[in-house]
Amino acid sequence: MRTIDVQVHAYEHNHPGRPWVAKLHGPDSANGEEMTAAMDAVGVDAAVIVSTFNLYRFDPSFALSVYAKYPDRFRVVKPIDVTDPAMDDVVAEWKKTPGACGVRIMLRDELASDPTDPRVNAGFAAAGKHDLPVNFLCWGRLDHGTELVRRNPDTVIVIDHLGLLQPNHPPALDNPWGDLPKLLALAQYPNVRVKISGACTLSKEAFPYNDIWEPVMRIIDAFGLDRCMWGTDWTRTIGMLSYEQATAPFRDSTRFSPADKAKLMGGTVANVYKWDQTR
Repeated sequence: MRTIDVQVHAYEHNHPGRPWVAKLHGPDSANGEEMTAAMDAVGVDAAVIVSTFNLYRFDPSFALSVYAKYPDRFRVVKPIDVTDPAMDDVVAEWKKTPGACGVRIMLRDELASDPTDPRVNAGFAAAGKHDLPVNFLCWGRLDHGTELVRRNPDTVIVIDHLGLLQPNHPPALDNPWGDLPKLLALAQYPNVRVKISGACTLSKEAFPYNDIWEPVMRIIDAFGLDRCMWGTDWTRTIGMLSYEQATAPFRDSTRFSPADKAKLMGGTVANVYKWDQTR
């Protein structure tokens, strides 16, 4: 079984040559060597690096440098600026980049909750035109996100982190699965995929977080394993758990057949992101 983490963040320490734009929840660095060491320790073969917006905004150059050093182990997703008039050209160039496997659109505070916003819809359209899946961060704004999904049926849309707000530090949220019905409603749209990433941070129990399984299995039942992908969101989750603790509940679970576990923990990631075609 090839195990592929659908979302990690890789970055170097803050320095004048590549200064951080803001702060990030995580260690002082998670460079290629540190990331691969963490993966090796828990039996993760590969991962999708989502270039971190908090530190580097729309510049994926550090993530690409990690890919260049470890091309068998990583692929890269780049955040795109939907306010950029040249966005279509940016996406077209990104599609040609070795290691590029997707883009990310985030419903940040400065983007109004208007699903008819032509800039955001143009971002989805550009990704679809160039056959790149959109990693869609819409947690806390699933109503807005649902309408954008409905308006963009020709683009593969991957819902980041179950579409649910997740804590960076204890305590657990009072009602972490409150928006689960909204996520499950997205199963009716065949272009939607789901990252089951950061799920352990939604637990109110200690490791191995057994209370996550009832809602997680509802998600898998609704979408099917061909549309669900396991991931950790490492390093953002370091304030809640270790990389081992984010991996072991899924890796060691007896709830799945070997074939089903292989889909959830790598096979579907490889298919959605065209892993073997993007080197």
